[in-house]
Amino acid sequence: MIPTETSSDTSLDTQNDNLTATESTPSEQQLQDHSHEGHEHHHHPAPTLNPDLTRSIQVEASAEDVAKAFQQVTKRYTKLARIPGFRAGKVPPSLIKSRFAKEVRQEVLESLVSDRFRTALEAQKIQPVSQPQISELLLAEGAPLKFKATFEVLPDFNIDGYDSIQVSRPDSKLEDGEFDAELASVLDHHATVEPIEEDRPLVDGDWAEIGFTGQLQDLAQTVSEDGLTNATPQEPISGEDILIQIGGKNTLPAFSDALRNAKVGQELSFEASYPAEFGDVRLAGKTVSYDVTVKAIKKKTYPEKDEEFAKQLGPYTDWADFEAKMQDRVASRKKEALESQARDKMLDELVAKYDFPVPETFVQQQIDARLERGLRALAQQGMSSDDMRKLDFPRLREAQRDQALTEVKISLILDRISERENIEVTDEELERELLMLSIQSREPYDALRKRLTEDGSINRVREQMRREKTGTTLFERIAR
Repeated sequence: MIPTETSSDTSLDTQNDNLTATESTPSEQQLQDHSHEGHEHHHHPAPTLNPDLTRSIQVEASAEDVAKAFQQVTKRYTKLARIPGFRAGKVPPSLIKSRFAKEVRQEVLESLVSDRFRTALEAQKIQPVSQPQISELLLAEGAPLKFKATFEVLPDFNIDGYDSIQVSRPDSKLEDGEFDAELASVLDHHATVEPIEEDRPLVDGDWAEIGFTGQLQDLAQTVSEDGLTNATPQEPISGEDILIQIGGKNTLPAFSDALRNAKVGQELSFEASYPAEFGDVRLAGKTVSYDVTVKAIKKKTYPEKDEEFAKQLGPYTDWADFEAKMQDRVASRKKEALESQARDKMLDELVAKYDFPVPETFVQQQIDARLERGLRALAQQGMSSDDMRKLDFPRLREAQRDQALTEVKISLILDRISERENIEVTDEELERELLMLSIQSREPYDALRKRLTEDGSINRVREQMRREKTGTTLFERIAR
């Protein structure tokens, strides 16, 4: 439940990269080939900011500083520009200013605005967490630079009482049948299926290989000459070579009742009603009319629970060793799952305890991250890029908003707690995490570390680890 993408550790260097970059700085080749013909500039609306966290500052630079900046940029352009009729480095400054007016102005903006904005923030001890929006900009050679910068800041809230919330430590002891079910799953995975050749009917314990078609019954039906028909068309369901155990605990009783005493080649028609909690949502709570053909009677042969089979499963000395270690794994997995649920409940309690505004910038970043994960999952499931482009993204973004907002609040609360508790991630812990990421992604460790360092992601990895560590530390302290 702890988010992984939203970061409150925002540096000035990161936030000032695009203060005024409506155009990129021209290259030497662009200076040689420059023409103003056909330029088209697209201006996107500024992103929405949370008004409770929005701050604005007025920033100025003296006329002398502006003039000096124009002179420096013009001098550099003079050295680089290639204009017919003038030798390299001999283009008059007046021609540079007229020919490259927009580019010169843009570079002056990039140098002065960023520098003066940083200085103003340091003087006022303010740290923005969003990209500043520049307005009321006045820049002309020979006059002072003036502009207004608007941005979001972190909320200021009190986390007193964070360790007084009530959280129950779950009982993770294995219940009767849990280990047996896991063991049965292992045996079933390694079982062999063989046909029964003798001419006889199906009995309990047999596996019937069937083909079927099924028609879901609509809740609203009409009476026609052909009997009851669905008011709305329903797509039929079908399957081939499906194995069903007669009388098996995972077999719907209607199937066992219909197939019991049937023979190979026999065709059957019957109805099956599914419980509301059935795993397949298409069938849960529904009634289906089935036409079934019995194609074969089969039996499953399970491996012997002996030393030979144990060694096939892994580095075990005998079957008792396998069972003991498997029981430990099942118990550990249950403990981790239940404690994860308990920690999520603890985080929900923390979110409910503290009411504070959240930077809209972080919320939108978290929505972006959630959508990106969702699109990756759709791509892995086979969805094409063309189909993805047809998705209703405004609706998808809105559907993600509540969860994204909660995840950002959790991050901000955990960040405050980690500061209060002086919780840090050591270099050794970070290296172990990077090694695990390298193994999981199959990317060489050195290449992974270099990439994460260069794009700044390594700081987000450390930050996320600190949040996880803080959540675990708090849970261990307060869980009863």
